[in-house]
Amino acid sequence: MDDYDGEFAYHPPPSFDRAEKVVKDVEAKGFNPGLIVLILVGGLLLAFLIGNYVLYMYAQKTLPPRKKKPVSKKKMKRERLKQGVATAGE
Repeated sequence: MDDYDGEFAYHPPPSFDRAEKVVKDVEAKGFNPGLIVLILVGGLLLAFLIGNYVLYMYAQKTLPPRKKKPVSKKKMKRERLKQGVATAGE
């Protein structure tokens, strides 16, 4: 066991040495994978929002206005009474 500790006392094990070289190579080459994912997700979100806005504007121009629900006779009578206008027949 003491031989094992002494063998790697001043040098990292070969597997760690290779990992450090890989990390240095990735940093030297450029793009961070996290940055790529962030740009991709942000781009998709932006495209979704812009697409929804374009569809909304297109629908506003092309679709006819919505029809209002007919007001019931009971509600009309109640509104007239609030305004003080006498209904016909009363």
